[in-house]
Amino acid sequence: MTKTQTERKQPEGVGGEAFKQEKPMLEGTMIDQWIQEHYGSEEILGKEGLLAKLTKAVVERALGAELTHHLGYAHGGVPDAAVGNCRNGTSAKTLIGEGGEVTIAVPRDRHSTFEPRLIAKGQKRFAGFDEKIIAMYARGMTVREIQGLLLDQYQVEVGHDFISTVTDAVLGEVVEWQNRPLERLYPIVFFDALRVKIRRDGVVKNQAVYLALGVATDGTRDVLGLWIEQAEGAKFWLKVMNELRNRGVADILIAVVDGLKGFPEAITGVFPQTTVQTCIVHLTRFSLAYCSWQDRPGVANELKQIYRAASAEEAERLLAAFAASATGQKYPLIAASWRRHWAEVIPFYDYPPEIRKMIYTTNAIESLNMQVRKVIKNRGHFPNEEAASKLIYLALRNIVKQWKRPPTQWGAAAHQFALKFGERFISPPAATEKQ
Repeated sequence: MTKTQTERKQPEGVGGEAFKQEKPMLEGTMIDQWIQEHYGSEEILGKEGLLAKLTKAVVERALGAELTHHLGYAHGGVPDAAVGNCRNGTSAKTLIGEGGEVTIAVPRDRHSTFEPRLIAKGQKRFAGFDEKIIAMYARGMTVREIQGLLLDQYQVEVGHDFISTVTDAVLGEVVEWQNRPLERLYPIVFFDALRVKIRRDGVVKNQAVYLALGVATDGTRDVLGLWIEQAEGAKFWLKVMNELRNRGVADILIAVVDGLKGFPEAITGVFPQTTVQTCIVHLTRFSLAYCSWQDRPGVANELKQIYRAASAEEAERLLAAFAASATGQKYPLIAASWRRHWAEVIPFYDYPPEIRKMIYTTNAIESLNMQVRKVIKNRGHFPNEEAASKLIYLALRNIVKQWKRPPTQWGAAAHQFALKFGERFISPPAATEKQ
């Protein structure tokens, strides 16, 4: 380019203002002519292709404009003697991005006070590149699969440690998310666990990852937290309940669980008014696990009559009839299982149909677990709990983004909650009040 093309007036600021007087680096006709002469993926997208050269040129000019703004005089001009600072050459820096590796010349000043904003000191990747790696990781791709995709699509060869460093940056976000403030009241909170393989003390073991899914007063859903524990019990659940209270939860109307050991005692110790409800869907699926495939439709229909009964007395009568029937005699463990959990089943019959549907028809926690399992299924096991928390959190983050609106039946359910729970639903207590 000629000197006229590269000269510029003193910038008015950083960014767009700094380039008000710039002429286009490449005219459209010049690009068209170059493509006609050098058409091919390597000439355009390769390491020495047009895109890499264009990126290098734009970034270097932008950094030059930032330094001009910092020093107060244009390139080739006279430094301010009172300030005493001036340009001091450049240093090479290699950045990784979608176009592969690009080596740029970063301008320096003599006093080393220049802090570029476009490419910060210590930055090794273009903005957005880390997010792409995290997005691939969050969708269940293994480190090896991410390495292969980066090499195939972007001609970027990175090591295992590079990807681990990028994804480990999420751990701080996980801690912040796990400690964020919550709503004062959740009409329904589903508690459930999924099993994952995690290496501990040199041995791969099945560990439970516990999730809490809350339904707020406006019907919107949110994952309140995740906890990894080797053994559940009252002590563990008491810790979880106190954590929820310390994060702002003052009341939970209905806690839906699936036979979690020690849970009823722990939650009533922190939220004494909460009703503990056994998950009807889980109990039904557990019952069907005893049946052969041929008998499952019939058994499912009979169990449906039980949990759709108008009252607890009617449900108990239907359960007794099922136990005495030929099917009940063939599978005696089904009736025994329902009777064993009956104390946590019968609260279900005190609710109107609108609230019952929110508990068993939507069954959001089961859907949530299924989506998380899809993401982690490619992992044989996790090297540690932090790795498991990191991937599950990223999966949850993507899932929650899709929850835009409350269920269509929430309006009717909210009306019934207000009628049944009164002030607890309409005006929940503050979290600082004694439960």
